[in-house]
Amino acid sequence: MSTRKTTFFYTVLIAIASLAVGMVIASRLDLAPTSSAQTIAVPPMNSAPLTGALSADTFRNIAKSQSPMVVNITTEMPQRTQEMTDFFGGGAPDDFFHRFFGTPRGGQQDDQEAAPRGRGGRGTQRAPRSYAAGTGFIISKDGLILTNNHVVDGATKIEVQLYAEESDMKYSAKLVGHDALTDSALIQLVDKPDHPLPEAKFGDSSQMAPGDFVMAIGNPFNYAYTVTVGVISATKRAFAVTDGRTNEMLQTDAAINPGNSGGPLLNVRGEVIGINTAILGNSRSEGNIGIGFAVPINTVRDLLPQLRNGKVVRGRIGVSVAIVPREGYQDFGLTSRNGAIVATVSPNGPGAKAGLEPGDVIVQFNSRPVKDRDELVAMVVNTKPGTTVPVKIIRNKQEKTINVTVEELDLDAEQASGPQTRRNNGPENDQPQEESSGGFGVTLNNLTPQMARRLQVPSGQTGALITDVDPNSGAAAQLREGDVILSVNGRPVTNAADAKRELDRVQSGRIARILLWRGDGEVFVAVKKD
Repeated sequence: MSTRKTTFFYTVLIAIASLAVGMVIASRLDLAPTSSAQTIAVPPMNSAPLTGALSADTFRNIAKSQSPMVVNITTEMPQRTQEMTDFFGGGAPDDFFHRFFGTPRGGQQDDQEAAPRGRGGRGTQRAPRSYAAGTGFIISKDGLILTNNHVVDGATKIEVQLYAEESDMKYSAKLVGHDALTDSALIQLVDKPDHPLPEAKFGDSSQMAPGDFVMAIGNPFNYAYTVTVGVISATKRAFAVTDGRTNEMLQTDAAINPGNSGGPLLNVRGEVIGINTAILGNSRSEGNIGIGFAVPINTVRDLLPQLRNGKVVRGRIGVSVAIVPREGYQDFGLTSRNGAIVATVSPNGPGAKAGLEPGDVIVQFNSRPVKDRDELVAMVVNTKPGTTVPVKIIRNKQEKTINVTVEELDLDAEQASGPQTRRNNGPENDQPQEESSGGFGVTLNNLTPQMARRLQVPSGQTGALITDVDPNSGAAAQLREGDVILSVNGRPVTNAADAKRELDRVQSGRIARILLWRGDGEVFVAVKKD
């Protein structure tokens, strides 16, 4: 090799080596630019069948091996002044933290500590604060932890206690991402211990069936790392998470109490198959009465990449939907019970712009058959906003396809703009014409101009006002005092006599398709005649 070629070869080699060394040094000193996009290695899921016999030490071994990945979470947040709904049913509204978390032992729920007094003798009070405790579990060695959204929602300070460490040894954590619809949240340790972190193993929640053994690990009433065992009582249990939206949950009789929120529900292999979220209670008990709910881990696992990026993006088409009735689905022009009935259409929403109307039955979404209401909701929320999809509907027993452009779901805005139900204070005596409809248990009156204004019925709209509903009738679940009947089975209603005539035409045991004015919009209901 010539001297010139040799010199060139070594010059290139030195340059490449220098570049490599420089990149290593830069990465060590954090000088290299980092990507703004966050990524996460989604934990693998074990979908192998759950087989094999239980032994005397099965649950002991699960508790021993899996407790280390469970953490105790304490939060501090501004005191909530508004009344919270009694989430568990029964009794008057109660403090949200007692219900979901329980106040940490030895701590105060409300803190109004006075600052040191000055010469004037008056101290400055801090804003009232609330403290709460929940549970979580570690899913990565870099300190990512899954828990419930309601455990950390609004928290100004999050602290985590690890298994087998002193109770006063706590690590600071930060919120990475959260999702109200699945009540899930991802937090990350800011301070980390000097030892490796254990990680949860994920099972397949779709495998679970009623009767399967499960174990819950958590911190009920701040009793750290409490283990309870039970079975899956039900799967795909519809659970209302916000007005008009539900989430499918696992139901279990494994004892879950305030403080368990956010902790893992494990199968007999010690794999996480759910996140413990809520319990059913009553006015006599704030603790477990045998019915608890957990978010299926498959649901949350699919969201992990979005939670890691801080935001979960979902689609909406601006309609609320109802189930197709078991009896009388033929009256809609359907050959089976498949589909979802459009109950309301939001003004200026994607559905309204595309031409969807209350009473339409959606039978296909984006060329996929719609089995039922919940399946349609899942299809919509999982569609990327901005996508235009074909929607096949049945309207007046005729098939029609329209194109709907999916928008991004803003849950806070949706709840704020939802229809507000107004109760009628009784009919006015202007042009009274009371009618009763046998088989539906409703009393009707003409819609007067004064009542139309009070109920915010659009100008010029006619109808029949429901002034009373028999609580023992089958219609009581869907019709209410103050509703205005606009049409029955597609026929417009101008007054109480019209409504009575159309309702009387419906045969006993058949369905009446009724379009109502309720609150501040149109609502479609299908009501069976007694």
